[in-house]
Amino acid sequence: MTQDELKALVGQAALQYVVPGEIVGVGTGSTVNKFIEALAGIKDSIPGAVSSSNASTQRLLALGIRVFDAGEVGELAVYIDGADEIDGRGYMVKGGGAALTREKIVAAQSRRFVCIADDSKRVEVLGRFPLPVEVIPMATQRIVRQFQAMGGTAKVRIKDGQPLVTDNGQHILDVTGLRIREPLAFETEVNQWPGVLTVGVFAHQKAAVCLLGTAAGVQTVSY
Repeated sequence: MTQDELKALVGQAALQYVVPGEIVGVGTGSTVNKFIEALAGIKDSIPGAVSSSNASTQRLLALGIRVFDAGEVGELAVYIDGADEIDGRGYMVKGGGAALTREKIVAAQSRRFVCIADDSKRVEVLGRFPLPVEVIPMATQRIVRQFQAMGGTAKVRIKDGQPLVTDNGQHILDVTGLRIREPLAFETEVNQWPGVLTVGVFAHQKAAVCLLGTAAGVQTVSY
């Protein structure tokens, strides 16, 4: 089974967690795109969605799914999103699609985080995938040095020859060389650094369930 087929499989499986009559939180990325396609098939059973990025908003609207602003609604029943890495406790690294800040906002607004991913995203210790950190540009070099003191190497993410600009108008640092054994403590510490908008460790907003696409089908892991 191809990776694309695995993504479609978990995207379809995530529909069982959508609560009829309630707005659903929708993440960002290639796996989530498969979920959005599947969601279009049951769009008449929900009022709409809260989206974590401009890209997902455009996809939802194109399929006739209403998109609500996060500030217009209260608590969401469920948030469905992918991950770049997920460990055995449901802690994740996210932000490969540069939408980590809005993803974390919608996750915090939701009672339950359902992660959809293929089996390659499962790790023992977070840190294999470069850690995305959204930063205010004037603080970039100081934050680079702070990660260097931790043993990490941080580089500004480049797109089309220029620093990538997020939906929030900020930049992304991708940090390699870290082994994040205590995700809760790590997230808490880095969040306090002036100039860090969001660190891509999702420990305080961890997954409650992960639907993993494997060669044997969808594996459901609860945390």
